[in-house]
Amino acid sequence: MSDKDPLSYQKQHRPRRDFETRAAYLENELLIMKPKRWRINLPIRDYRFEFEDLVPALAATIGKIVMVAAVAAAFAGPLGLSNEFVVENVRFEMLIAAVLFVILFSGLINPRANLAGTHGPMIPLIPLIVASGGHPLALGLLVAFFGLLLSISKGGSKLMALTSEGVRGGLLIYLGAIGLISQISALNSWAKGFDMAYIAFAVILSTIIMYALLARLEMRWLSIPLGSGIAFIIALALGAPFEFVTSPGMPHLSPAYWWGETTGWQMGWPQLHHFISSAPFAVLAVAMWSPDFMGHRVFQELNYPKKATKVLMNVDDTMGIAAVRQAVGSVLGGGNLTSSWGTYMIPAAIAKRPIPAGAILTGVMCIVAAIWGYPMDLAVWDPVLRVALIVGVFMPLLEAGMQMTRDTTSSQSAGIVVFASAFVNPVFGWSLTMLLDNLGLIGDKERGKTLRRTDRWVIPGVTFLVLLAIMATVGMLPGIPGLIAH
Repeated sequence: MSDKDPLSYQKQHRPRRDFETRAAYLENELLIMKPKRWRINLPIRDYRFEFEDLVPALAATIGKIVMVAAVAAAFAGPLGLSNEFVVENVRFEMLIAAVLFVILFSGLINPRANLAGTHGPMIPLIPLIVASGGHPLALGLLVAFFGLLLSISKGGSKLMALTSEGVRGGLLIYLGAIGLISQISALNSWAKGFDMAYIAFAVILSTIIMYALLARLEMRWLSIPLGSGIAFIIALALGAPFEFVTSPGMPHLSPAYWWGETTGWQMGWPQLHHFISSAPFAVLAVAMWSPDFMGHRVFQELNYPKKATKVLMNVDDTMGIAAVRQAVGSVLGGGNLTSSWGTYMIPAAIAKRPIPAGAILTGVMCIVAAIWGYPMDLAVWDPVLRVALIVGVFMPLLEAGMQMTRDTTSSQSAGIVVFASAFVNPVFGWSLTMLLDNLGLIGDKERGKTLRRTDRWVIPGVTFLVLLAIMATVGMLPGIPGLIAH
């Protein structure tokens, strides 16, 4: 779109003073943006930076430190690697993500693609991957390969189209509720660890009051920085222990160091048997992408104006970039497992901001945090971390799910998703309920009649059976011993 085009963003942009409210101004920005896919998008010409972009950027940076540290630590434990290795690898991963992908792709080349983040649901499986003879690099390359296949075939957007609102809503409710309970439990355990359980009570109570007031004022986009700040002050004032321990510096940048026999991962380069052992887990990781990516786009659809379709996240493009980011990051030496960046997208959608400006700010913040070091200690301190995830991810997930399940048919599908997810996991719950819903056995029975045979039962049926076989292989089905686990 040329600058001379009267319908270009630059020509249609109007200053804040032309609007009665800030929300009206932000919604107009979403309506007039025309982001270009796989071409250069520039600030001022194609989008602007706003104060609200700082919120998702801060949330994403905190989330990045936390999630990548969790992945690295999950690998480090079974492999016998030190905490120093974890910190070093996290800093390296943050630089890779920020410089090569967040700023370059989501900020400049394709603002329709969400940032490539971290695959949280795979973290509990990492010890099993290591025990089964998997290798971080082999796993990463296979995830990248299968992810590219899904992106090129447009499988992600197809599965999203076949998932009804009831199924999506139920999935969001389950993920939100489980995450909320886990974060509160973790904060309580942290406070009890040094016999000051009342600190957790004070932090959670203040968070509830703050969140309720922000919801009343329609300013929930402020909940992450404000909530984290209040939690930090309250915990510190009540005597919780805290100190900065990560000093400024640069991590090792050479792949030869990270994939050496006695340095970095201390595993050397992967062999064929490593790829064979990692394959089922890689397929499962990519299969989990669809419900994850779907949930993030839903937030945009719920918070953006209905006609702002040109700024909605493109699921297939996001999968493609996530796959490339996985391949490059793994080859360079990183241990991250990639998915859509939820701690960025959810706050950005609530703040009514498109992807690119916040993406660039996220990249800058990640670079600063990685090199400076000290912000990493602050981001992973329990009161700050738990409150940021509660108000920035899990409460919005819960609320969005409830908004999508207001009628009888959608709530029926949502209930089955929650039931099946609690029985096994969200991937099982999503794939099984999508099949039952499209067959017309639950939910809107008329919807199934409008679908082609392929969409009604072939694609959902094959998806469910493939995922069921993989989960059985890796030992994820209750009461059924996994082949790999033994």
